[in-house]
Amino acid sequence: MLVSKGWLTEFVQVDASTEAICTRLTALGLEVDSVDKAAPDFSGVVVGKVIDLQPHPDADRLRLATVDVGDDKALQIVCGAPNVAVGMLVPVAKIGAVLPGNFKIKQSKLRGVESQGMLCSESELGLAEKASGLMSLPSEMTVGQDIREALDLDDEIINIDLTPNRGDCLSMIGVARELAVAFEAPMPLLEDIVAQSSNDAKAGDSDRVSPTVTLSAPDACPHYVARTISGIDNTVQSPLWLVERLRRAGMRSVSAVVDITNYVMLEMGTPMHSFNAAKIDGDIEVRFAKKNEKLILLDGKEAKLDDDMLVIADDKKAIALAGIMGGANSEIDKKSSDIILEAAWFAPSVITGRARRLTLHTDASHRFERGVDYLLQEKAIARASQLIVEICGGQAHRPTVATVKDKLPKRETISLDAKSVNALLGLRLPKQAITGILSRLGMTVAETEKNIYEVLAPSYRFDISIKADLIEELVRVWGYENVPAATVNVNKLKNQAKQDLTPRRRLNGLLVDMGYHEAISYSFIDEKMAGLLSDTDGLIKLMNPLSAELSVMRTSLLPSLTKALLYNVNRQQTNVRLYEFGHGYRQQGKKLLQTAKLAGIATGDVYPMQWGYRNRQIDYFDIKGDVEMIFEQLGVLSDVSYCRSEREFLHPGQSAEILYQGKTIGFIGALHPKVQKILDIDTRVLAFEVDIATITEDSAIVAKTVSKYPEIRRDISVLMAQGHQAADIITAIREISDELVTEVCLFDVYIGRNIPRNTKSMAIAIYLQDKTKTLTDEQADVIIEQITAMLAEKFNAQLRG
Repeated sequence: MLVSKGWLTEFVQVDASTEAICTRLTALGLEVDSVDKAAPDFSGVVVGKVIDLQPHPDADRLRLATVDVGDDKALQIVCGAPNVAVGMLVPVAKIGAVLPGNFKIKQSKLRGVESQGMLCSESELGLAEKASGLMSLPSEMTVGQDIREALDLDDEIINIDLTPNRGDCLSMIGVARELAVAFEAPMPLLEDIVAQSSNDAKAGDSDRVSPTVTLSAPDACPHYVARTISGIDNTVQSPLWLVERLRRAGMRSVSAVVDITNYVMLEMGTPMHSFNAAKIDGDIEVRFAKKNEKLILLDGKEAKLDDDMLVIADDKKAIALAGIMGGANSEIDKKSSDIILEAAWFAPSVITGRARRLTLHTDASHRFERGVDYLLQEKAIARASQLIVEICGGQAHRPTVATVKDKLPKRETISLDAKSVNALLGLRLPKQAITGILSRLGMTVAETEKNIYEVLAPSYRFDISIKADLIEELVRVWGYENVPAATVNVNKLKNQAKQDLTPRRRLNGLLVDMGYHEAISYSFIDEKMAGLLSDTDGLIKLMNPLSAELSVMRTSLLPSLTKALLYNVNRQQTNVRLYEFGHGYRQQGKKLLQTAKLAGIATGDVYPMQWGYRNRQIDYFDIKGDVEMIFEQLGVLSDVSYCRSEREFLHPGQSAEILYQGKTIGFIGALHPKVQKILDIDTRVLAFEVDIATITEDSAIVAKTVSKYPEIRRDISVLMAQGHQAADIITAIREISDELVTEVCLFDVYIGRNIPRNTKSMAIAIYLQDKTKTLTDEQADVIIEQITAMLAEKFNAQLRG
């Protein structure tokens, strides 16, 4: 955001140096990148008036201009500009002047005639890249005045790097508000503009109204204002003050009407658009694009519209891509005499990503994606109408205002108590400071109980929704430098960090040893990927996403890891193994839940290529082995079991739910073939995810003495129905005696001839060991008899000979 200091200080009266202003803005979170002058260095250029014009005796394209520069004697200057005329005021570089590029003006002869200076264009003064003629100055300027002073060319341009959450500062008024808060200064001009605009909104020709507006997509656009202005002259040149303010904000002059709508956008913060009324068929409708609808935009390119793109349309056609760019079929031109002004509020979620999808980025989309004040549209229409009538003439008619109030953003009150403010910040903010700062920030503050406040954020602050946001506002205005330093209890933090990080450090080493690479990805993901690869119950949608690809908060790490795997596979990486520690987020009623997770994904061969053995692709059992190594590292393998998974994104025959102490904590398996087809992945992809916090809370490994007594192995073979799962069998055997059954291993499964249909034979190895004495064969036989009896009763299993 380029901010002219001269323009800024018209809104807010601050007696401070540029350096002080920049320091305070940066402290407020509006980081100043640089400060530049409004024009390059030059000297010796003054305002001159052409008082006589004669042809050059030896050159048809040159003329002799007599120019008054406020001195006793007028200057004779040879000029070839086509627009030079008697009576016009122009910049005059006198003898000895130095123009940009260290170009020095000397007395010289052109085609035999003496020239005592130079009449200048914008490009010669460094105010434009190119110019077709001399720079024409306003008639009210004083002849002989230094041009830098006359045009305030020593004005300083402050380049502010705004974070995406501060869309309210993409305007002069927005930055001025912040400055007024910092310096506790009033903003008289803002109050004048709002009052003037409010009065103007009630004016207009009562017998003529603007077009009817239908809001067919009220969730996307609940507020739209249209106003017809008739009888304008769009051939007039934009006044120099307007052109200069646009230039200092990084915009070029197009035409008077377009310049004015851009100026109001820079001034007040709401983008606007103007339609050629003669090209509009009937009334205006705000709707989503139809299937296969196309629109040629103002840049001359044809846009193929998707059905999630919002358009402005008349009775026959789309005439603009809402919040992004207008259509060429409704463009105003020099001949336009009747126009329709538009100011609307579009939900950020319906603008985000659409411009990027069409390889566009406009000033309008940049603002709408971040959020625009939904109470500003009528004021902006009134302000633009006032300027258009002043500059272009014409008559502004009564505006049409279409609003669906229950679809406008809801502002919720936030409860704030002084104790929590001071406890979190580590300081004691006086009551007057808390209420004063919040009030200066435009918030409504009411004390409901002693030191407890109900706060309502202003309509332009989309980024304030919870108590922590209010506390952040308080400390940034109070000043981080005023927060006292305090000694931290290092031992407490050290113990906490050790407890939190030790399991993760162990797992990091283990996973790296197993060939995995750690990935770190955004917590924000594409909603389509979320629906494809995770459970979307409680999915949190962002009000103001950075892009369409980052529009929701992930409930699972799998979409992020899959995107990373795709990135690598598409770059000829055939063997990819990635893991990530991160969080999943979910809405549960009014609560936002955050769960620590560990996830992994793998594709490719099991081993590196070599001649000694035949390689194969990674399969379900390989990834399951990796997961069990994780549980073994955490000392909880004996508490983990598996059951059939019904997750739609996993292969139904190669997946399982992971249970810890009987509670589901994650999944493991191959991606479903349909999912792989959508993602265009040819090789098998395996993945796992675990709610790691559930395990690590009590995963401290306790060293146990190794039993010095011998271990007994007994093998049994049982026949049972095919529907029984091995995990259930193993869990049931362990439950017979946790102290004596040290391990249970399924080592063979047979289905086929010589056994009844729909049955299977399972061979199971059972390891028995007593930690206090030698286990006898008779004692082992008793345990095996208990196991076979349990299997017969619970699973109708028969012991085979």
